Amino acid sequence: VSTTLEYNIADWNLAQFAKALGKKEDAAFFENRSKSYRKYFDKSTGMLRPIMDDGKWLDPFNPEAGKNFEPVIGFVEGNAWQYRFYVPHDIKGLISLLGGEKIFIEELQRCFDTDNYDMANEPDITYPYLFNYVKGEEWRTQEKVRELIRKYYFQASDGIPGNDDTGTLSTWLLFSMMGFYPDCPGNMDYTLTSPIFDKITIQLQPDFYEGKNIIIETSNNKKDNYLIEKIKWKNKKH
Repeated sequence: VSTTLEYNIADWNLAQFAKALGKKEDAAFFENRSKSYRKYFDKSTGMLRPIMDDGKWLDPFNPEAGKNFEPVIGFVEGNAWQYRFYVPHDIKGLISLLGGEKIFIEELQRCFDTDNYDMANEPDITYPYLFNYVKGEEWRTQEKVRELIRKYYFQASDGIPGNDDTGTLSTWLLFSMMGFYPDCPGNMDYTLTSPIFDKITIQLQPDFYEGKNIIIETSNNKKDNYLIEKIKWKNKKH
């Protein structure tokens, strides 16, 4: 299952590349293949479940098996919970598979409540931001990101939650503290959370954005009052 999910993200990116080149047939091929994870969706459990060589579901199946990185059939360094929402290129499709937005939010929240979320595991580090895909639930992203920062990051030699893996965990922290995050590789859109800082200035690459910076400012941003009430971008309220 986990290998298919990894390749599906690559397929989706190839589809975007093909679109940019005007190769419609190639784009359609890779777009379709990027959703092949769906064949592993088991309605009876709501999980992505391994399929054996004989075409039958893995049985018995324990979605928590592999939680502590022990070897498990169908997943690498993780369990079914930690890979359950690992389709950043097709979250709307996953929402539909699960049965709608209400169930999606409930199950995503359950991933955290049952201690199946692993802050140090790349497949699921984007999960706090997935609440943003359902209107009215964005506050959950803001609360969860703040909670995870307080719980797992601090000033010490071991002040990150695990193997930084070429800077992955440190980068998650930096993006999260600035208030935005690239939740899907290859997608140039960002998802938002509430910034930690009162003011942030991001110096853009001068070769492409000569003399231009991005400035993020907050007001009334307090430890116990940080949920976003309104956003203004280029003098327009959102």
